[in-house]
Amino acid sequence: MELNNPLRVGLVGTGYAAKVRAETLGSDSRVKLLAVSGHQRTAEFAESFGLVAVDDWTQLVQRPDLDLVVISTVNRDHARIARAALQANKHVVLEYPLALNLAEGQQLLELATAQQRLLHVEHIELLSGIHTALRQGLPKLGQVLYIRYSDLTEKRPAPQRWSYASELFGFPLMGAVSRIHRLTDLFGPVQSVSCQSRVWGDGEFFNTCLTSAHLQFAQGSVAEVVYGKGEALWRSERVLEIHCKAGALLIDGETGVRRDAQGETPLELGSRRGLFARDSAAVLAHLFEGEPLYVSPQQSLYALQVADAARRAAETGETVHL
Repeated sequence: MELNNPLRVGLVGTGYAAKVRAETLGSDSRVKLLAVSGHQRTAEFAESFGLVAVDDWTQLVQRPDLDLVVISTVNRDHARIARAALQANKHVVLEYPLALNLAEGQQLLELATAQQRLLHVEHIELLSGIHTALRQGLPKLGQVLYIRYSDLTEKRPAPQRWSYASELFGFPLMGAVSRIHRLTDLFGPVQSVSCQSRVWGDGEFFNTCLTSAHLQFAQGSVAEVVYGKGEALWRSERVLEIHCKAGALLIDGETGVRRDAQGETPLELGSRRGLFARDSAAVLAHLFEGEPLYVSPQQSLYALQVADAARRAAETGETVHL
């Protein structure tokens, strides 16, 4: 694909992820950051990075002087911004989720193919030391039997921000689809999904959400995925347990062990810092050097399909077969 050098980039969003993107991309001589649009602090963000502040993202994606649009804003808007940018012949990089509607996600992949433009969905969980340790450790432990993945955040009081608004965040396992994607990347296709989900709170913002899904994988293992946050949770945890015939990999926060008949061995998990920068570097290596990306949009869409099955199962009370 034909590419300008420097690559001219516009940002949609002014939060943490957008800031790290701007720092990483702006430090590469092959990139020229030009413009930013956001919901708040846009002028301040623009001044920090020497960008033009654009009032609305609809104006930004139409700028003829941009080659790539990076989307780091509320989940609800991902799909429509990506669609507008692709229709304007821009390459697109966006934070997960690809969309909050499975059909829209499929349409975006088709549009990117038709336009011959990059559509990359960030999934930094796949770049983490935790994921590397799991990939390296699993082949030594035999058949995978049971997975428990629990991500609970005690938050009191619950903040009145977009990630606590159902309309903006989406169904919990779609808004937080990386919890599904980590498992589909490790264990492959899912046969069936059952799910229960509750949201508590009145008005625009909820104070607590809790979702529990059970996934039956085609290779035979069963996974329980729990995601929740808010005031009604009284202990935070981030736990991933993978139980196999010959042992287990047990992750608790930033530490992990391999446990088998010989005892326990610590896992080298590394740091969670720098993952957005690694994702940005991978995008540039793909665009300029043709290096393969660590994740495909088809894989992102499949994780979204499984999350959507969880949504349908929660709504109907029935098991959804994929």
